[in-house]
Amino acid sequence: MTVPMSFRVSFRVNGRPTALDIDARASLLDLLRERLGLVGAKKGCDHGQCGACTVHLDGRRVASCLTMAAKADGRDVTTIEGIAGANGLHPMQQAFIDHDALQCGYCTPGQIMAAIACVKEGHASTPEQIKEYMSGNICRCGAYVGIVAAIEQAAPRIERS
Repeated sequence: MTVPMSFRVSFRVNGRPTALDIDARASLLDLLRERLGLVGAKKGCDHGQCGACTVHLDGRRVASCLTMAAKADGRDVTTIEGIAGANGLHPMQQAFIDHDALQCGYCTPGQIMAAIACVKEGHASTPEQIKEYMSGNICRCGAYVGIVAAIEQAAPRIERS
């Protein structure tokens, strides 16, 4: 039996219906960046170890570099480009600014997406818990103190939403 090298997928990305033919071997990260022009998720290690490529798939965080694009079929994908609301920045984006939780900014989109998931998963009760559940996201600049403070600030606003 021969497996087709490309096929059609339909999914929602940042709330918009999307359908396209994809290479069966493509990662979700490559689909987002190269085919859809959504370059917020970064290619860091390309091994799922740094978190720079973190996006949400049906509301759960995933390392998009390790997720096959075909897995998005029939599902909802949310990237950093899709979290701001009509009234401005997402509370986590604002908190990252307020606490200077970034330096070079390369890891920031993945950090923010992981931070939102950390809160929604119920793991933002204490600084220690935040550090544990954010440990899969690496910041080479060392902005960890600001990241934890940003999550603590934004958590109550996200939990209510």
